[in-house]
Amino acid sequence: MKTEKLIKMIIGKSKEAFEDIENLSLEEKVEVINEIKKALHKISPMKAEPVDCVLWVQSSGIIANDYNPNSVAPPEMKLLELSIMADGYTQPIVTFKKDDSREVVDGFHRHRVGKECQSVRERINGYLPVVTINDDRQDKGDRMAATIRHNRARGKHRIDAMAEIVVDLKKRNWSDEKIAKNLGMDADEVLRLAQITGLAEAFKDRDFSQSWEAEVTFDEPEKIT
Repeated sequence: MKTEKLIKMIIGKSKEAFEDIENLSLEEKVEVINEIKKALHKISPMKAEPVDCVLWVQSSGIIANDYNPNSVAPPEMKLLELSIMADGYTQPIVTFKKDDSREVVDGFHRHRVGKECQSVRERINGYLPVVTINDDRQDKGDRMAATIRHNRARGKHRIDAMAEIVVDLKKRNWSDEKIAKNLGMDADEVLRLAQITGLAEAFKDRDFSQSWEAEVTFDEPEKIT
């Protein structure tokens, strides 16, 4: 019974405090609500999950990353716009906090709709819903891997962009095993993507399987299947 009374008291006091928010301006309301969400997130039993704390931030403070391997055709982009117009934002944009701005990790096209579609932009008052990637994912290599995992889980990614990311990760001294594990690939796929870039020198000492040698060579990347 004591616990029940305590819960009711906390909820009652919270509702009373929330009534004061109604008198604030739009910007002040968003700021206060975001701070309340962050305070709740700190004591939440699910605080390890980014989705536990969805914040509304000005779209002008969100920037695209420079490595997204996902592409959306114009008809699909239009469908995404229609979906957001009809159903609202049902998924936040995954971001990395970078100084005074946020860089998109996943949700680039949702972020574009919120910025470029006037009716959506006006409806959400120039804000976008975001979550913040976990603190242990701050390195660019980790963020690139997170972007690819999101895209691959949906079955959407461009092979050429994926190959560039594999090369970038190798330049960051990521081993083939680490790349494969973090991008959800097998060893052969990592090698194929690296080969697309023409980095034969980087892989000259590798032992390729007979099936690989029969299908593709470094001199003929266009034969990769």
